[in-house]
Amino acid sequence: MEIILTQDVAKLGYKNDIVTVKNGYANNFLIPKGMAVMATESLKKVLAENIKQQSFKEEKTRKDAEMKASKIEGLTVRVAAKAGTSGKIFGSVNSIQVAEALKNQHSVEVDRKSIVIDGDSIKEIGIYKAVVTLYRDIKANISLDVYAEQ
Repeated sequence: MEIILTQDVAKLGYKNDIVTVKNGYANNFLIPKGMAVMATESLKKVLAENIKQQSFKEEKTRKDAEMKASKIEGLTVRVAAKAGTSGKIFGSVNSIQVAEALKNQHSVEVDRKSIVIDGDSIKEIGIYKAVVTLYRDIKANISLDVYAEQ
């Protein structure tokens, strides 16, 4: 079944993409949750017109994302965490703390949902890698220096 995505869906596509999925996935999950609509001929024509009108706006967004990516690529963000003497953190360091540290230390605001920490979560003191997705295919790599709070 052909559908038009109304929002970004992980591992499937981006907003306004026309994709083919199995009928059950579309009818039981995507369409009821408002993530997609059935791709009829009239909706395809409306989508084509909308895409034409949005191309200018998308180009500006892409340029902003590229500038932000060049600004944060390779940065090291220091994140404080309460830890025991063995180096184990009480709890874990997550993307919310990384986004706040990036804003405080480098004056760059990113959405916490766009930060992917290598290995899901950080539970020990050390240096880690993270990827920040700023736009569909524009990503920046940052280093996380997790240290113990005094």
